[in-house]
Order: sequence, then C-alpha cells, then structure tokens
Amino acid sequence: MRRTRTISVILFLTTAIILAGCGQREPAEDDVIKIGYLPITHASPLYFMNEFEDEYLDGAEVELVQFGDWIDLMDALNSGRIDGASVLFQLAMKANELEIDLKATALGHQDGNAIIAGHNIDSANDLEGETVAIPHTLSSHNILLDEMLQAEGMEYGDVNVVELPPAEMPAALGEGRVEAYVVAEPFGALGVTLDAGHVLHQSHEHWPNSLCCALVLREDLIDEKPELANQFMRGYGEAGKHADHDHEESFAVHQHYMDIDEEALALSLDWISYDNLEIPRDDFNYLRQRLVDLDLSDDPPTYEEFVDPSFFEEL
Repeated sequence: MRRTRTISVILFLTTAIILAGCGQREPAEDDVIKIGYLPITHASPLYFMNEFEDEYLDGAEVELVQFGDWIDLMDALNSGRIDGASVLFQLAMKANELEIDLKATALGHQDGNAIIAGHNIDSANDLEGETVAIPHTLSSHNILLDEMLQAEGMEYGDVNVVELPPAEMPAALGEGRVEAYVVAEPFGALGVTLDAGHVLHQSHEHWPNSLCCALVLREDLIDEKPELANQFMRGYGEAGKHADHDHEESFAVHQHYMDIDEEALALSLDWISYDNLEIPRDDFNYLRQRLVDLDLSDDPPTYEEFVDPSFFEEL
C-alpha cells in the first residue's frame, strides 16, 4: 500500500530526468546561486542568509525561488533550473536513487515536527480507525507517524492516512475532516494558535534527532564552482546560528517570506533549532533504514553516496 503511494513521486522524478536530458542547463550568472524553498519555518536559515547577504556571502548573491509545492520544486531542482533547495530529505534521496546528481550538504533545521490532534484525542490509541493527514508519503512526517504508532503498540494500518496540502491541515482538523496531522512548521503551530487542536507529541519524543529537511546542492555547482559553493555554505551555517537566536528582527525577516501572525511564528520557532546544521551519519543511516522498512525506497543512497560533509569540516 505504501509502495503504491510512491508511484506518483517516481513518475514526476523520472519525467524530470527525461526533460533534463532534452536540453542543456541554462548558464547562471557567475556569482548567483538559485535556491528553491517552500515558505515554511524549516527554511529559516535561507531567509536570514538572504536578508544579511553582505554579512554572510562576501560578494556572492543568493536568489531565493519560492515554490508552492514539493513537486514543482523537485522538478526545477532535477532539471537544473535552480542550483539547490531546502527540501524534504526523502524526496531528495529518491531523486538521487533515480540518478539525479544531488548532494545533501546541511540540515534545514533540527526538531520542529509536531503531531497535532483534535481536542477529543488524548492519546495515540484514540486515533485507531481515524483519519490522520501527512503532507507526503516520502516525508519524515510519515515516518514519525509510524514511530508514534509503534511506540503505542499500534500498526500503521490502524489509522487512515491521507495526504493533504499543509496549509489545509489546521482547517481540516477544526472541521473534523481529520483527527490529527503531522506536518512541517508553521502549520502545526497554526493548528494550536487557531485552537483547532493541541500537541499530542513532538518529534523528539518518538524520533530523537529526526531528519526532516536538507539543504541540497546540485553536483555540477559543487564541481564547477567549488569556491562559490564553499562561500555559500559558510554563509548558510552562520545564518543558521543567527536564525536560532531570539532577535527582534526575527518576525520582520520571516514576514518577508511567509504570511503568518506573530503568535504562531513565535510558537513555531520555539519548537525548532538551527544552531547545528551538520548531518550526523548515524541519524542519516537510521532514516535510510526506515525508508526500506516502510517500503518507501528499494535502494536509498548511502551516506557516502548522498551526503557531502566537507563543507562543515572546513568551518
């Protein structure tokens, strides 16, 4: 069942490979790196790097390209219309499995994935036979749901899992169309501040050090412009530390990229950390094994094949 739900992912990734082969990649300006993102708090280091590029990029320029969904972002990344992206680990790993040359160079964030449930749900056992929403089958949110169910002695099939766009989830919970959801921030915090539901569990309770979003770069950028890639990664790491602290400018920075009220943003940022964005080998290996366990991937890339830790070795 889970394998069947990955067919659409494989189809759009395969299509991107075919389209990428039909023409050459358009040359970018020498010192401009195009990075794709979705407007979520999991991409905050990119926002701070872009807002303070004179401080972090030393003359290089980042062009942030906003997308409305992961499919469009991955299509642009796979075909080379952008140089990199803040994206779900699992989608990038699937693209790599299908021979798209991508490297994960950093985390997007740490923690910040909550399981939000209706006010009538007091424990995971109350979800038996109920509908739970996730943003994508190939996501840490899907794996986190399974981790929670296992911890409570339940099976994945005990709940009805559906995919919903993240922005719809708080309303769906409030209207009773779903009884819980697992999603990237700030949509969990929005569900709480709108009083649609409450936090049933945080990711660290069932999956400590879970890997959700990665900063990935195309290998042609790394190979052809190594100095620029290094410069970009140094700035990204420093911007993450900036984003991790409670600064007065934080709300203003995020408002340039996200339409969110201050209460929900503050709660969302309380759940997330950005100060250490290096990808731990053991945590990656655990994620890789879980993708296999859940029949979400036949042969996900190894740490050596997919992760480039060299940028952090130089910091």
